[in-house]
Amino acid sequence: MKKFSSFLVALTLLMGLSHIAQAVEQRFITVASTTSTANSGLFAYLLPKFTEETGIEVRVIAVGTGQAIRIARKGDADVLFVHHRPSEDKFVADGYGTKRYDVMYNDFIIVGPENDPAQIKNCTSPMQALLNIRQNKQVFVSRGDNSGTHKRELSIWKTTDITPDQLQGNWYRSTGSGMGAALNITAGMDGYTLSDRGTWLAFKNKRKLVILCEGGDALLNPYGVIAVNKNRFPHIKSQDSQIFIDWLVSDKGQKLIGSFKINGERLFTPNAQK
Repeated sequence: MKKFSSFLVALTLLMGLSHIAQAVEQRFITVASTTSTANSGLFAYLLPKFTEETGIEVRVIAVGTGQAIRIARKGDADVLFVHHRPSEDKFVADGYGTKRYDVMYNDFIIVGPENDPAQIKNCTSPMQALLNIRQNKQVFVSRGDNSGTHKRELSIWKTTDITPDQLQGNWYRSTGSGMGAALNITAGMDGYTLSDRGTWLAFKNKRKLVILCEGGDALLNPYGVIAVNKNRFPHIKSQDSQIFIDWLVSDKGQKLIGSFKINGERLFTPNAQK
């Protein structure tokens, strides 16, 4: 009986050590990313295919672009995947990232109530659309979270000569939230907001919201991916990070990105440079 008990103890220890060894051997990278890649469903579609092919798990921290960059600047992520080109270029120039790669693009849109009290439908200028919303004292919901979408909104306001201190009052609601939450608030208030197209297409609580303004260079939304610099953070998994980036910009990765659709509509257009 004692021998059998000793055998069970030994077996339990061996199984425990085996699980520990497997955990140690598990390959993964951490990606700090904008919320739209997660909220749109792109990562849920894409990442299992990458893991199946390479054995590398991808753990995503989905936050606004500004916060994602702060996380990567602390060395708390191996890869940065966001959509604000000036911030991405600065991240590399400051030595936090090695190289920026084009991956894909979609566009921003302005959505609002179907009856459109601000009269911006079929607008030719997003700048004029925002001015109309303000002049008509219609509710505009801003993410207010330093995300790529928020940064683009502020850049559009800047071209209208509206200063940040004028973006206040009952008509302007800064939520400090992600895109999904901002769209929910917009729908609940019959207001207007700026959204990336991918999150909008995946958003299910549209109620009476419709796309009212789209198209043009001012609303173009490119995404870039950057490996965090191992020279600055020695613990960074640079080899597996580069495998992930190379896969995204490969013919296979680009084809998969282009094939991701909701209700027959493509959410992102691949644009990796060969």
